[in-house]
Amino acid sequence: MKIFIVDDSAIVVERLKTIIEEIEGLEHVGSAANARDAVESILSLTPDIVILDIRLSGENGISVLERMKKEQLTPITIMLTNYPYPQYRKKCRELGADYFFDKITEIEMIPNVIAELAKDQPSNVKKSR
Repeated sequence: MKIFIVDDSAIVVERLKTIIEEIEGLEHVGSAANARDAVESILSLTPDIVILDIRLSGENGISVLERMKKEQLTPITIMLTNYPYPQYRKKCRELGADYFFDKITEIEMIPNVIAELAKDQPSNVKKSR
């Protein structure tokens, strides 16, 4: 499974890359620190999973999610934020996000979710249309 990370924090990206490297069957195919680079890379790399921060410089992660939906890209999307407001969670779900985690209190849940997705790879990965 190919994973793409969108976060403007180098520390978070490195932490997630370390998590990914420890799970068999996963490949980190790239990262982006802003919305524009994220959309371009997701369109060209077609990852199976996108880990997407809500707060980015310039446009935000929700706009990336909107663009993915508009382009009919359907990777499994894990939203990650320091701002776990209910209205963000609701908007992300409406736009097709599969998971929504608070960076402070829930980031440790991501390895288990990704490991389960990798374990059940053929049946759980949503394909691009």
